[in-house]
Amino acid sequence: MKMKIVIAGAGRGGLNLAVHLQKVGHTVLILERDPIVAQHATEAYGIVALTGDATNAATLRQAQPERADAVLAMLHRDADNLGVGLLARSLGAKRIIVRMRDPSYRAVYEEVGIRQILSETEILVGALATAIEYEAVRHSMVLGSGEAIAVEITIPERAWVVGKAVSQLALHPAFPRSCVVAGMLKGGAVQAPRGASVLEGNMDLLIVSAREDLPAVVDFFLTENDPR
Repeated sequence: MKMKIVIAGAGRGGLNLAVHLQKVGHTVLILERDPIVAQHATEAYGIVALTGDATNAATLRQAQPERADAVLAMLHRDADNLGVGLLARSLGAKRIIVRMRDPSYRAVYEEVGIRQILSETEILVGALATAIEYEAVRHSMVLGSGEAIAVEITIPERAWVVGKAVSQLALHPAFPRSCVVAGMLKGGAVQAPRGASVLEGNMDLLIVSAREDLPAVVDFFLTENDPR
């Protein structure tokens, strides 16, 4: 589904996000107070950019947030992102997403009804901590408030799970109870796993589990010997 997205703030994160969204077919409009940055976004990437302060009601109104599928607040200060969120909602925005820099603002955002909150600090710390603790994990993302985690691992050629079906593994007594095989990637193609799907060597798996179960998940899928 193609969407219209309004992004307040064209810093590195906001601009990169805008470029990505436009590349995949969405209509993007940027609000940026720095005229040089706004001009760069238009000239270099063809993104429509309005120059002005998104925390100003008159400026935000020009972006027609009521006609957008989502308004993203990507400014440098949480106080400004909070202001954009509240103004956008008062102007009829259907959906508001904010980038949170200071985790102490989470309760404030939630208090005013802003539910889609992306914390750079929590995401970065969670991903780095996982990478440090588990060398076999290629990518990771902390989910919710940190109790769950999504990881990508590559199945070694000699792993004991090679040649076994997902349903067979799920019945194994050592299979972590919170573990869900969410995706299988082989040769760049993504497959939705079924019970009969068979694991192969060098296959990438996307797995979701409780964070506390991650050590057992890594051991279960990567060890050479049956953990029974």
